[in-house]
Amino acid sequence: MNILVEAGRLVAEGTPFALATVVSVERPSSARRGDRALVTADGTLHGWIGGACTEPSVVRESLEALAGGETRLVRIESGCASEGAVEVLIEPQRPASLLAVVGDAPAARTLRELAAVLAWRTTEEVEGADAVVVATMGRNDEEALEAALASGAGYVGLVASSKRATAVLGGLRQRGLDEEALARVRSPAGLDLGPSAQEEIAVAILAELVAEAVDPICGMTLAVAAARETVIRDGVTYYFCGPSCRRRFEAAHV
Repeated sequence: MNILVEAGRLVAEGTPFALATVVSVERPSSARRGDRALVTADGTLHGWIGGACTEPSVVRESLEALAGGETRLVRIESGCASEGAVEVLIEPQRPASLLAVVGDAPAARTLRELAAVLAWRTTEEVEGADAVVVATMGRNDEEALEAALASGAGYVGLVASSKRATAVLGGLRQRGLDEEALARVRSPAGLDLGPSAQEEIAVAILAELVAEAVDPICGMTLAVAAARETVIRDGVTYYFCGPSCRRRFEAAHV
């Protein structure tokens, strides 16, 4: 496998990974300067970076770098009897958040423009999006929200008046969606700025999306927009770095 070609492929498809490169070697380590490997968010390592003597440490450091989003240079001593050590540069590659904005209301248009300033990717298709905002001015809200809730997006927001939101949620309830699913819909979407113009609503939504949350299990800091694993308990939304932490939380709060 050509590691750099594979890295390009992962970037193109929006898959997060860390690129680990050996920058120095203390013999008798079997690694060589310039060896590279990719570590994906599930802990899978592709490539060669010293074999079983160093790979577990490289995976651990890579996952921590992915969580924190910062490049790190680490010294890893061999876990084998042959000893030796390597210095590894670990560069996390996290794709820009994918925001689905459904509708063409003024709030939707402004939100797309603001997202572009942050170099976020935007789409009108909910499938695969990290966050979904529905701002259709009452056109097919229920269908869009049902698709958004089924997509697994970490954030689902509806731009609507309180009266309209109540009617939409009632319609979704009649479609068979349970209360846990309905509780995931943020309406009014965005931080509470009081009575606001459509453009101001877009700013409030973006502010909510860029806000940070802390995984209650591992303590990792996460961007709300990128957190796809969530649990709602007593009206509070908890965000998780991955399914493992979410499952541990759910097991402890049955």
